[in-house]
Amino acid sequence: MWTAALVLALTCAFASQASAKTKWLCKPGLSDDPCTGSLATTFFSTSGQKLPQPAVKIRNETRVDCFYVYPTVSDQPGANANLNVDPVLRSIALYQAARFHQDCKIYAPVYRQGTIGGLGGSGIANAYKIAYKDVLAAWKDYLKRFNKGRPFVLIGHSQGTFHLRKLVTEQIDKKPAVRKRMVSAILLGGNVTVRKGRDVGGDFKNVPACRKTKQTGCVIAFSTFDQVPPADSKFGRTTAPGQQVLCTNPAALGGGSGLVDPLVPTTPFAPGSISLGIGLLGVTWPAAPTPWVGIPSAYKAECSDAGGASVLMITPQGGAPTPKPSPDATWGLHLMDGQIALGNLVSLVRGQEQAFLKRR
Repeated sequence: MWTAALVLALTCAFASQASAKTKWLCKPGLSDDPCTGSLATTFFSTSGQKLPQPAVKIRNETRVDCFYVYPTVSDQPGANANLNVDPVLRSIALYQAARFHQDCKIYAPVYRQGTIGGLGGSGIANAYKIAYKDVLAAWKDYLKRFNKGRPFVLIGHSQGTFHLRKLVTEQIDKKPAVRKRMVSAILLGGNVTVRKGRDVGGDFKNVPACRKTKQTGCVIAFSTFDQVPPADSKFGRTTAPGQQVLCTNPAALGGGSGLVDPLVPTTPFAPGSISLGIGLLGVTWPAAPTPWVGIPSAYKAECSDAGGASVLMITPQGGAPTPKPSPDATWGLHLMDGQIALGNLVSLVRGQEQAFLKRR
């Protein structure tokens, strides 16, 4: 007969094994965590003039967590990366997730992602299955060992969004007890779908698009372009009958146009295919001695269905740089999704967190 002591021992052993399989890129208390560090920022106008420099406040006691899944960045050989923390992982965490640590504790698992070399190959579906298995295990580990009932924000881009779409569908959308703790999900560059003319009914049945700044339990999603997407664009299109790709403008959730605020680290991205792709964008940001540069109101942004694709169309303002699609027109400004409106996204998450905690 199974005794209570034996059950407890086996449970602890299972938890230990599960946690041993999760390698964290970012986690509170982790030494040399790329998701933390100084957020000191030099702000410039679109014409390159320095602006007043407000201090960036990092909360001493954060009551919300952020679970971040990074995009495709690995140049490792083979279809799936190993669990080494390569320099590109540290760079992408800095570029996309670190800014949120002023308001939340960031948890980012290392996972066996589908590599850049495997994109478009016949084995990509299986590679993504392996990658998602790691993301799912890390999510369960996070819930079991670290969450302790705290509200959470999901953050993903590209491949990270593909995995988080599946995670939300299977592990959050169907589970009210978990869903009620979700402050919001930022799912960029990953073709989140909804029913045409609706804010739900595609990937998720219960988690809607964010349409108000204080709305919680919702999704922010977009893919960035600055020209009409070609007919074979990789983002903004779906073949699912009766559905469309979701676009939520982070500068105007309720619709219409607004101005977005790019935030960019001054540390160059680690060498590799992604850094080459970023170079092809042809964007030069102002130099500054601080770890970050900000250019408020650098682009006008508006959701558009021009060319039959649902995307966030941006237009440079003043002297803001005009980016080029990278690596080609079918990708649009995919490599800028995480930076183009980072200031807006951080502000939105802060407001959503405050609204969420006030309602608890």
